[in-house]
Amino acid sequence: MENFDYIILGAGSAGCVLANRLSANPNHKVLLIEAGSKDTNPWIHIPGGYFKTMLNPKTDWCFQTEREKYCDNREMVYPRGKTLGGSSSINGMLYIRGQSNDFNYWRQLGNVGWSWEDVLPYFKKSEDFQFGENEFHGSGGPLAVQEIRGTFKVCDLFMDAAEEFGHKRTDDFNNGDNEGMGYFPFTVRNGLRCSTAVGYLNPVKKRKNLKVVTNAHVKNIEFDNKKADKVNYWIGKNVISVKANKEVILSSGTIVLLRYWSR
Repeated sequence: MENFDYIILGAGSAGCVLANRLSANPNHKVLLIEAGSKDTNPWIHIPGGYFKTMLNPKTDWCFQTEREKYCDNREMVYPRGKTLGGSSSINGMLYIRGQSNDFNYWRQLGNVGWSWEDVLPYFKKSEDFQFGENEFHGSGGPLAVQEIRGTFKVCDLFMDAAEEFGHKRTDDFNNGDNEGMGYFPFTVRNGLRCSTAVGYLNPVKKRKNLKVVTNAHVKNIEFDNKKADKVNYWIGKNVISVKANKEVILSSGTIVLLRYWSR
């Protein structure tokens, strides 16, 4: 049975970042497990290709919501990425941070370290903004952010009309105030999608202390009392067991991290 310090379950938006940061310490041995395949599908990397990857069972889990009472009892399509990079490999690439007041409210509730001033340096650290560093944007980070290359007459006319009725325009939706109208920035570099797999995982995947396994479905997590110390996963019909010396991390989507801490 192989031993790792950290075992990360899910190589999506969060998992790729965790793999990069944890394996930066050469003393940490890290395993990253992904149920989907490698991100070799060319449609993943072509910005308009999400029309080919969403609702495609090879790259999308094809989830649906429960029936919504106030939406005519309809089920909604809920795309989630099933490949390295997770949903950052199939989404619309819009780069939009949360509203600053939301972060400040979390801090007021007692979540130390989650105010807008606390999180902004990390947003900047992760970003490689097209026009370089400023008060709200970073340069040289793993995640490329670029402004839209072209504009659209119908959008401009719509915004002109809305502005006449008192709605404001904005040149930056990522300065903590999301109110307004304008063109969104995108996570794109040199005309290609910059997913977290591209930005965070690709530059480090050859590290000797990092192992990436794809097409691997987790069977279960085993505990020693309250400590998660073993993961079993399928590769085809074979079950493989690995041991975690420090931590098993469940990474889901872009913001949810559920951790079983090793004590």
